[in-house]
Amino acid sequence: MLAVFFQHKNFMLGILALLSGSILCQIAMGVTYHRLIWESEHMSSTADKSLMQLKLKFSGCRKMNEKVANVPVFVDKYLSGVKIGGVSLSAIKHLSGQLMLLAVLVAGIGACLGIVHGEGFLNIVPYYAVSFVGLYCYFAAASLIDVPGKINILRINLVDYLENHLANRLEQTELDMQLIDPKKKEPENISGAKSPASPEGAPVFSGTEMEELETLLQEFLT
Repeated sequence: MLAVFFQHKNFMLGILALLSGSILCQIAMGVTYHRLIWESEHMSSTADKSLMQLKLKFSGCRKMNEKVANVPVFVDKYLSGVKIGGVSLSAIKHLSGQLMLLAVLVAGIGACLGIVHGEGFLNIVPYYAVSFVGLYCYFAAASLIDVPGKINILRINLVDYLENHLANRLEQTELDMQLIDPKKKEPENISGAKSPASPEGAPVFSGTEMEELETLLQEFLT
């Protein structure tokens, strides 16, 4: 059986290489999302550059617009841009599926060539056997890794942190800064022009009251 299996070793090695590459792409995505989930549960002390950039971008948007209207969409944009070595995870996901389909295609081509050359049933069976085993391994790995589930968990963690933790912290920081350095409102006279700020505790008089005081002062002096 092994002799039949390796009779067309170039095809077999090509099929195995494509299937292995497809499964490795799934594993790489699973490891990356698992690491990001762990980091998202420790966002306050995270050292991940992409998550730190997410926090800075969210803080900048809050300072410019006072609030982020749709935090889930903000997080989805971040998730669509997660990369491994400069390649986005969405592209790696598509690559994994294409490699699996290409492996099945190569197996089909090998089987067709065997039929054209008049090879027997036992010489063709290994192509189908490798394809079925490879497909089982691919879908088993995809099910165990569960990339969509990991993406959902990561999304929930990030939305919860940004909405319920970081946003409240930014608001509290702004309140603390106002308490430390409050903005003093300058009093206005009747004409609407701002008068110089009076010393703390000193009374502030309107224009009419100032005129009455000047009149009384002149009468007193005379």
